[in-house]
Amino acid sequence: MITIKSDSQIAYMRKANQIVRDTLNLLREHTKAGVSTLELNKLAHEYILSQKAKPSFLHYNGFPASICVSVDCEVVHGIPSKHKILQEGQIVSYDCGAIYEGWHGDAARTVAVGLITPECQQLIDVTEQCFFKGVESIIPGVTRLGDLGHAIQFYAESFGYGVVRELVGHGIGRQMHEDPEVPNFGTQGHGMRLSEGMTIAVEPMINMGTERVDWMEDGWTVKTHDRKPSAHYENTIAITSNGIEILSL
Repeated sequence: MITIKSDSQIAYMRKANQIVRDTLNLLREHTKAGVSTLELNKLAHEYILSQKAKPSFLHYNGFPASICVSVDCEVVHGIPSKHKILQEGQIVSYDCGAIYEGWHGDAARTVAVGLITPECQQLIDVTEQCFFKGVESIIPGVTRLGDLGHAIQFYAESFGYGVVRELVGHGIGRQMHEDPEVPNFGTQGHGMRLSEGMTIAVEPMINMGTERVDWMEDGWTVKTHDRKPSAHYENTIAITSNGIEILSL
């Protein structure tokens, strides 16, 4: 069921997403070779609590950490560990959620660990651009989910990249995951219309190689099938009478 939010409810979500945004900026500042992903998780956890919010991800369906930290070929849901140490030249995706006054925020960024290859930098940049290509396509009450997904897919595939099919964006509000599912691929003119009062998380997950992915034995981590790098960029958006507001920027 789609939940339509009022202006006052979106205001709570705006605050939750600002906390997520600031947490991601903090993680970016501390991304360097030699840092463990568990240290980064602790940093994010403590910051979210300091803002009178709670980490959305901690214990969500059993997830054991406050953020997802996915390195190189890990697409999403990487579990922080003291044994996973960032290395120069890697790329790392942070996915973060926060609950403020019962309302969720959700966003993700992929960043470089020191100097990376031009190919990896392009992947990061194109994945971010895919988000904006998608959001720019939205006209409240007119645009369908298929139009949004098509805009993302078309741009990513123009670079020869794979668009993950098994993982998609989602509605968000009082729950982390609400209806509708928001695919990063689709056919123009298909799917439900995006209307005023909807809040959704749009999150391109783009692979340098194949679109295919594998689930790891930990039950969470998803890797590219060909083990080539993947990037992730996400923001929560609100569809309002004034157009689209990106709540986590």
